[in-house]
Amino acid sequence: MDFIQQLLEQLDYGMITLLMTLESTVVPVPSELVVTPAAYYACRPNADMNIYLIIFFATLGADMGASINYVAAKYLGRPVVYKFANSKLGKMCLLNEEKVKHTEKYFDDHGVTSTLIGRLIPGIRHLISIPAGLAQMHYGKFLLYTTIGAGAWHTILALLGYYLSKIVEPAQLNGKIEEYSTYIKCVIIGLVAALVVYFVVKYIFGKNRKTEK
Repeated sequence: MDFIQQLLEQLDYGMITLLMTLESTVVPVPSELVVTPAAYYACRPNADMNIYLIIFFATLGADMGASINYVAAKYLGRPVVYKFANSKLGKMCLLNEEKVKHTEKYFDDHGVTSTLIGRLIPGIRHLISIPAGLAQMHYGKFLLYTTIGAGAWHTILALLGYYLSKIVEPAQLNGKIEEYSTYIKCVIIGLVAALVVYFVVKYIFGKNRKTEK
């Protein structure tokens, strides 16, 4: 984390892309502590960065990192993935077999759209590309859903940075990011749960109507 902190102090478009690439593989880089501060300073006077480009490069990095996971899972297979998750290096990346299993189950339960929705869910976001690769999901569809999901998440974080730039001084930024990020995560999880319930109920009612006919 000291290494990550040093990188955060040198934020530019290249560093944002690199950190979001790492975040979308297996390296525990919190995206809210990259995109939100970058957007915050982009909205300050005499800023060197543009908030729209921050979202673009963050999403580009997410696509790159997710693609690495996808390709590795697709061509190395389940035994190697789980062996890595249980290795010392996997533990250093805060991975374990249970997390990979949980992500795989999420993918199995929600199908290919989980690569879109999963990008918004903490604990799932950076690993959802692994079961997509294991299932050999079509890469074009995988990349499209990943881009939409990651783009939506980074837009939310950038908007938070924009909002905080109007009400918070730099010394208070990290504390406020943690506070608001918790609220955002709770709202997103609630919305995702509501969507899942909606589609399940819709599916059940549709199936019953077909049976009645």
